[in-house]
Amino acid sequence: MRTTLDIPEDLMTEAASILGYKSKTDVVVFSLRELIRRKKIEDLKNLAGKVKISIDIDRHRRRSKK
Repeated sequence: MRTTLDIPEDLMTEAASILGYKSKTDVVVFSLRELIRRKKIEDLKNLAGKVKISIDIDRHRRRSKK
């Protein structure tokens, strides 16, 4: 998708330098993917203790109980 963005030059230059990218497109795509990845991880962490999972691991792995 083509779009026009007004991104501060110093911000783009610093991000490109940190990431090691020369292409502005690569910087923006990587940054968006990273933002989404981090948000998904945060959402999963927020589920900690809220999801009850009750499975018998030995039974599902066909192990005999000792």
